Amino acid sequence: MRILALDYGSKRVGLAVSDPTGTLATPLGTLPAEPFSKFLEELRQITARYEVGVILIGWPKNMNGTVGPSAHRVLLFASRIQAELSLRVELRDERWTTRQALRQLQALYPGKSRSQKRRKKKDGVSAAIILQTFLEERQAQNCGENRL
Repeated sequence: MRILALDYGSKRVGLAVSDPTGTLATPLGTLPAEPFSKFLEELRQITARYEVGVILIGWPKNMNGTVGPSAHRVLLFASRIQAELSLRVELRDERWTTRQALRQLQALYPGKSRSQKRRKKKDGVSAAIILQTFLEERQAQNCGENRL
């Protein structure tokens, strides 16, 4: 079972998928967020193609951990996804992921002339960071359980 991560934005949604072993996250790019019906249909196709069992959605809490307007929008988005796709949906703290994604992309595409390329890829890379962090935490937790 694979995990699909989403980095929700009002204009586009970044996507990343785990490998079948649940070890590595790979960015898939982005989908336009609107119209929602078209986004949902494309998401259905992706979940079927990759045999996704869980959808992980980045939850943009405020830096102090409170839930602001953006986080509320993600809660609504997550509930719509869960209702429409009948898949398990989990929320993951995504503070700092966009900044991490931009740093990684800046290293890959240095210079001002490459900023457009970085902007187009940042949402998919952000989704991959959310997913990779989750996979690594789960792996560490499983290793700790095996030591007992």
